[in-house]
Amino acid sequence: MSYADWKDKTTDFKKIDVRGIQGNFFQGLKKQAINTPVGEGLEIVQSFDPIPLYDVMEGLGFEHHTEQVNENEFHAYFYRSENQEDTGDIPMRPAALTNMPLIDEELGKVAVQFWDLTWNDGKRHLPYEIRLLLSLTNAVGAGRMRQATRELVKAYIHGLNSAALDDVFELFAWNQGIGYFSSEIGPSTLFAAYKTIKNMERKGKSREDIAAVLMEKFGEKNPDVKVM
Repeated sequence: MSYADWKDKTTDFKKIDVRGIQGNFFQGLKKQAINTPVGEGLEIVQSFDPIPLYDVMEGLGFEHHTEQVNENEFHAYFYRSENQEDTGDIPMRPAALTNMPLIDEELGKVAVQFWDLTWNDGKRHLPYEIRLLLSLTNAVGAGRMRQATRELVKAYIHGLNSAALDDVFELFAWNQGIGYFSSEIGPSTLFAAYKTIKNMERKGKSREDIAAVLMEKFGEKNPDVKVM
């Protein structure tokens, strides 16, 4: 189905203006999307092209069409052509990007485009899970345990073998030192997420069960992980 097939219906879409909203509004938006019947849609108004929304909405059965009204106003129309259930396989979208336009509208555009280029561009050579691990280790080196935890959860949910995490934490102990590992990494939410994976695997739990627990304990509900 193309935009031309549902263009005439856009005037009846529920309009949601998220410009200037601080914090992570995505969960509320996603809930409204889930409750939108097939044949209806949502119109999202943002100050930049809302690229991070497209894959998530597509996973819920939506098609999209975006129009740029002016330099700092984009209208994204999402039409639900089929009723797909939320699989939860695209966790922790970059909600912090929505804070950038509060500082500067142009910065908001640049931040979203940079994120899209870094994570979604087809020219990237390294597998997605490996890039997440690199991002995880860089975050630990910079003392950003919140980001590191998010990258670990995403990497595991996207299929990373936990044996790779064993290697990563062993290298942390080697490169950062036992003292730093014991005082900073050991008590962190990052290591707690890792221990959750290992303990549940030892009990024979499935990856799906482990992923669900990770999202519950180390997802957006956890104040030590949530990005405002």
